[in-house]
Amino acid sequence: MFEIGFTEMILVGVVALLVLGPERLPVAARAVGRGLGQARRAMHALRTQVEREIDLPALDAAPLQRLEQEIRQGIRLEGEPANDAAAPVPAKENVS
Repeated sequence: MFEIGFTEMILVGVVALLVLGPERLPVAARAVGRGLGQARRAMHALRTQVEREIDLPALDAAPLQRLEQEIRQGIRLEGEPANDAAAPVPAKENVS
């Protein structure tokens, strides 16, 4: 990603020494090191979590399809539409 050679690292170190001074340079280097370590650990944790999620077995579609069919059969209306329900129903004759 970053192509930093040895000479660039020495140049950054010299500039940091001039800007921060010899008293604060070790503290700053330690803080930068800790930050890089935390970032590296976070990236590793993220990578392992993504790999774990990718390796999960695929869901079996057959039970989901059966459930969908059962639901569709349960809500399917058979017979006359609801609008014709207002039609008069012939009365049954009592034969005794």
